Amino acid sequence: MIKKEEVKSYSAKDIYVLEGLEPVRKRPGMYIGSTGVDGLHHLIWEVVDNSLDEAQNGYASEIEIKLLPNSRVSVKDNGRGIPVDIHPQTKKSALETVLCTLHAGGKFGGDSYKISGGLHGVGVSVVNALSKWLRVEVERDGFLWTQEYARGKPTTKVEKKERTDRTGTTVIFDADPEIFLEMKLDFKRIIDHLREQAYLISKTKISVFDERDGNALFKYVFYFEGGVISYLKYLTEDLEQLHNNIFYVKKDFDSMSVEVSLCFVDDLQPMEVSFANNIKTGEGGMHLTGFRTALTRVLNDYAKQNGYFKNIEAFTGDDVREGLVAVVSVKLSSPQFEGQTKAKLGNPEARSSVDSVVSASLKEFLEKNQNDARAIIEKVLLAQKARVAAKAAKESVLRKGALEGAGLPGKLADCSSKKPEESELFIVEGPSAGGSAKGGRDRQTQAILPLRGKPLNVEKARMEKMLINEEVRTLVIALGTAIANEFNLAKIRYHKIIIMTDADVDGMHIRTLLLTLFFRYFQPVIDAGYLYIAQPPLYKIKKGKEIRYAYSDGERDRIVAELQKIKSQTLGVKAKIKESEVEEIMETDVAEEKIKGASIQRFKGLGEMNAEELWETTMDPKARVLNRVTIEDAVEADKLFDVLMGDEVLPRKKFIQSQASLVKEIDV
Repeated sequence: MIKKEEVKSYSAKDIYVLEGLEPVRKRPGMYIGSTGVDGLHHLIWEVVDNSLDEAQNGYASEIEIKLLPNSRVSVKDNGRGIPVDIHPQTKKSALETVLCTLHAGGKFGGDSYKISGGLHGVGVSVVNALSKWLRVEVERDGFLWTQEYARGKPTTKVEKKERTDRTGTTVIFDADPEIFLEMKLDFKRIIDHLREQAYLISKTKISVFDERDGNALFKYVFYFEGGVISYLKYLTEDLEQLHNNIFYVKKDFDSMSVEVSLCFVDDLQPMEVSFANNIKTGEGGMHLTGFRTALTRVLNDYAKQNGYFKNIEAFTGDDVREGLVAVVSVKLSSPQFEGQTKAKLGNPEARSSVDSVVSASLKEFLEKNQNDARAIIEKVLLAQKARVAAKAAKESVLRKGALEGAGLPGKLADCSSKKPEESELFIVEGPSAGGSAKGGRDRQTQAILPLRGKPLNVEKARMEKMLINEEVRTLVIALGTAIANEFNLAKIRYHKIIIMTDADVDGMHIRTLLLTLFFRYFQPVIDAGYLYIAQPPLYKIKKGKEIRYAYSDGERDRIVAELQKIKSQTLGVKAKIKESEVEEIMETDVAEEKIKGASIQRFKGLGEMNAEELWETTMDPKARVLNRVTIEDAVEADKLFDVLMGDEVLPRKKFIQSQASLVKEIDV
């Protein structure tokens, strides 16, 4: 029972009212998702979205983005310019009202914007709140108007400058380092995002400059006229299309614009990209659901009407999506996104509108293009047969798992703990490394699963072939999540799944094969943050009784220099050891003499390390280095896996040639 003197006051004076943009600075994650790198980039998207809204409503034709020195970013458009006259409610300039007030803008009513990417209307005001400095320049009404702010508050009045006959808005901002944990912008990430926008808003010129060192080192200009069909061609540029004509439709339905393009390629995975008001909906939503429903129904109806169903069941959604590449874009007046980061569209009417448009247009497309229709249906029939075979293989895997003791494969050395949140699974390369790992592990929390040989490349194999592969079957059973339609992340047995392979070319290949498997069939494991890559040391450096481990050549050189006390000129040893000297040291028996008593051992595999060494360097939670696997852009990751792990040689050759100059170490 709480004593009276311990009860804290709770009255009107204890109710805090955050004024202006204070709520944004108090809880920035509520408005931009995070205060990490994602949130930092989200500031740019919010400002760019305003310029894109001007473009897609027909008021702007050019947008310019610049990364400037000292972490500043500039976004400029030739739209109408933010109004600067006095706002009737706030009695302040409309410019200051928009920049300093949440839920203030031209997107909540009236005819200023028929289509807008913003849901909450907090975009530019949130950017202002989270910037240590921001300047707005508006060209309209025959003059240039400017105002500056600091952390959401104006530091100058709206100033009327020189005359101009142009219109538009420029926002220059400097994100607040007190808010963001890391102030590093990724130019490629920005380029990829803006390229998408240029595809979606036809006939709009988007220019991007990287001037962070004071010079325009990199400049990209995007301009496309084909809409989503141009974007589809970009997504499929390295893939073999199975039919000649690409399906495309653009129609208005119930005050909503629906634009869809699709084709089928010689691949096992689907690639669906969806947008709402040009904002990428990474988690889909009602518009994507409507598209999938229409696609499945129309292809089933066509197959039935043309006699393709003979003693076989109807197509499922998975059947019709194998090898599908589709872009679905809707534009509507009042989008309802789930969350400020706008990852999923929630408007129920989007489902019915897309369903209706795609159903009618796709049916007409199939009837007019019989050869294309035949190629598509044959692809779906093949997927259906593979699904039936995979179902039998999958049931066999699950039955086998259920019959093997506690459902676990014999080669798995499981941990004692039954709590997934503290349990770790190390996937190791070969029985030799498996033996060292089993000997050095913490048996309470660490499980070891050794692989025999290289796993199957699932990018080139259907599920039924994948599930008869012993290594894949073993992993599926060990994880406990099942696979495909039966996959259930809640049943996963480990919250850390660690790929631990040799630090050589073969080890990297095995790691890539495992990453392909997880990306294609266990992506929720990656999304949950459960997949990691271990980083074993490359070198063991010993002098006397002191032993050090190096994880790179640079670290090796620093350790050797420290052990030899290079500062003393009498030793006559250079601070950096040449590669030829290191090779000679490793291959002779006089290593200590050559470097004054320090020897270097290059680990060519985990099996060369004893249990104690493997624990100290790679498995001990207090000392190890783990890299978490993440997916920033699933579409780009999908394309890259197709290129690197697929059947087509030419795209892979082109990729290797284009990236060869960036490679520093071949065998690390």
